[in-house]
Amino acid sequence: MRIVQSINNEWFYTPNFAEEYIQQNTLDRNVFQPIRLPHTNIELPYNYFDDAAFQFVSCYKKELYIPKEYEDKIIYLDFEGVMTYGKVYLNGEFIGEHKGGYTPFSVNITEKVILEQKNMLTVVVDSTEREEIPPFGGVIDYLTFGGIYREVSMRVVEKVFIHDVFIKTPQVLEDKKTIQLEVSLTKEGYQQEPFTLISILKQEGKEIQQKTQTIQDTCITMIMDQLENISLWDIENPVLYEIELQLYHGDQKLDQVTQKFGFREAVFKTDGFYLNGRKVKLIGLNRHQAYPYVGYAMPKRAQQKDADILKKELGLNMVRTSHYPQSRHFLDRCDEIGLLVFEEIPGWQHIGGEEWQKQVLQDVEKMITRDRNHPSIVIWGVRINESMDHHELYSQTNALARKLDPTRQTGGVRYLQKSDFLEDVYTMNDFAHKGDNIGLRDQKEVTGLDHYVPYMVTEYNGHMYPTKKFDQEERVMEHALRHARVQNASHVDDHIAGAIGWCAFDYNTHSDFGSGDKICYHGVMDMYRLPKFASYVYQSQKSPEQEVILEPATYWSRGDRSIGGVIPLVILTNCDSIDFYYGGQYQGRYYPNKEDFPGLPHPPVIIDKLDGHWGSRWEEANFIGYVQDQEVIRKEYSHNPIPTELQVTADDSILCAREMDVTRVVVKALDQCGNPMVFMTDPISITVEGAGQLIGPHYRSLIGGSIAFWVQTTGDKGNIQIQVASERFATQEITVKVE
Repeated sequence: MRIVQSINNEWFYTPNFAEEYIQQNTLDRNVFQPIRLPHTNIELPYNYFDDAAFQFVSCYKKELYIPKEYEDKIIYLDFEGVMTYGKVYLNGEFIGEHKGGYTPFSVNITEKVILEQKNMLTVVVDSTEREEIPPFGGVIDYLTFGGIYREVSMRVVEKVFIHDVFIKTPQVLEDKKTIQLEVSLTKEGYQQEPFTLISILKQEGKEIQQKTQTIQDTCITMIMDQLENISLWDIENPVLYEIELQLYHGDQKLDQVTQKFGFREAVFKTDGFYLNGRKVKLIGLNRHQAYPYVGYAMPKRAQQKDADILKKELGLNMVRTSHYPQSRHFLDRCDEIGLLVFEEIPGWQHIGGEEWQKQVLQDVEKMITRDRNHPSIVIWGVRINESMDHHELYSQTNALARKLDPTRQTGGVRYLQKSDFLEDVYTMNDFAHKGDNIGLRDQKEVTGLDHYVPYMVTEYNGHMYPTKKFDQEERVMEHALRHARVQNASHVDDHIAGAIGWCAFDYNTHSDFGSGDKICYHGVMDMYRLPKFASYVYQSQKSPEQEVILEPATYWSRGDRSIGGVIPLVILTNCDSIDFYYGGQYQGRYYPNKEDFPGLPHPPVIIDKLDGHWGSRWEEANFIGYVQDQEVIRKEYSHNPIPTELQVTADDSILCAREMDVTRVVVKALDQCGNPMVFMTDPISITVEGAGQLIGPHYRSLIGGSIAFWVQTTGDKGNIQIQVASERFATQEITVKVE
């Protein structure tokens, strides 16, 4: 029977490499330090660092004990992500390598293992930007942080085992559903046929149907049909099922695998996107998988949290994995919560030579074979982001994608107009909006065609208007309005399936881009996943039944804007109406601006008149939100904000000790009305004791009145005590359990 064992603990690391490390079967503790996976090859500052600091060759080691019971079985090591080029050795002998940091790979260690002894595993990791590996060869507007930054496991199987299963759900809109299973076996050694394959369909542990089939080949198709009372996977009701496959040779059970999936139909048409026959306007943002200090090296919970932020906090229904395949944990969570995904291959504008292009095809294959059972993924990106046309290469990537997965359409993100259209969906980065002009172009102008095609906007805003969380009020307000205008343009155009903005979170970048401090401030949230005003454009499109949003895009200060004042006062809300009081005096009832934003489900409220002239006393403000004439929310602003509370909250109260786990802790400096002190930059001191440790420095400054940090487990059970101290506030303490 198959055994899958996590081997993420008890690794050893050195941030350099020498050839003699390969042959060393003992650990020199003066050279190698204990670490756990996921791991970054170097911790970096938040900003202002050398973007070549992580580009070096490092070495990882781990002792593996292989029991005698694994004799006559096949043993693999499965690596989920090593940036950028990994070479693997066991007991000093080379056993495999892999180029590319965003796709998984496996190495067979069976022939090199010594049973019932310690075996020394050595992984040499080259994190330099090698020109033969995408996305490298040109400049790139993001960093590719080094290390073994995703998980590793050991897989033990019989000599005949299930290699892959692809679950197709054709004609899901029929009353009786059908599953088409494409199963492939691997035979590492001869074993007499026939074999028996049993497939069991389950939902929440309950068996729905079982099918048995005799097989004599390594690739088979199995049909499960006449399925009744099946729920469809949808963004509002993401019902998941699972297939359990059991492989027998006679009475001997050789293998068993379980794969989750969903019944759903997703189609881009000339008049928009349809999910299960229902037209859905796509509202999304792009996601980079990077975090402060540790780059890409964040475990399962952090990956899941990003999906939750995008779907539950921001209210999106779509995310693009810019510009590479992302963690399986992130995609699993998208499946679970109903967040649609546009996944694409690694790359950024540059197209390299023959070896480079061969790697592109391998990336297409690995991305699709890894992820094609995810119901959340509705389109494959098989073109290098923003690259020039390359008919030969992109004919091959599209053909390969359609062969590997004929159930999904392809896209290719471009900024070129009248580009060579080889994909199923014309996916376009449209940066036309400059604040005082159209939100998006008509697709015929972009495609150069005389007819409409399936079409989706995959980036907008971003570098057109980079905005820091603490920028002047005019800028943060305009940043929000630009996102609102483009989304409005998408909503009013039936020939645009939807628009995916650039981007969700700020991110570190090369010196060729960004604000000079190695950060691109393009996000609607900062790098700590803390909101800017633009984030409330998206949050306010949620139904008020889900969450009531009332966020004025203002610091409520008379002198931060040019010339002074707060007019126009933009209120991002999903309320039906707003009552506004200034200095206790009723100013009136205001309604969403449907004239300028007719497409948005919930347009902003815009107040363009306020009594009170320059030189008079500045007064407090009160906003009261109503839904169906019932008061549902209030927000108050002081005319004289005073630092009142240092709020410290953890995303999670319980973590897991078994493997590396993390939680984010958010620190906010609040005034007497509970509003953030946006211009406060006071230092704070962070102390973490017990069963956890702090990621990053212990001393930090507030950024825009707030900051966040992550705390990771150490492998011990118990409590993590977290203390945040500041000269202006009382010291705050919280506790997180580790079980």
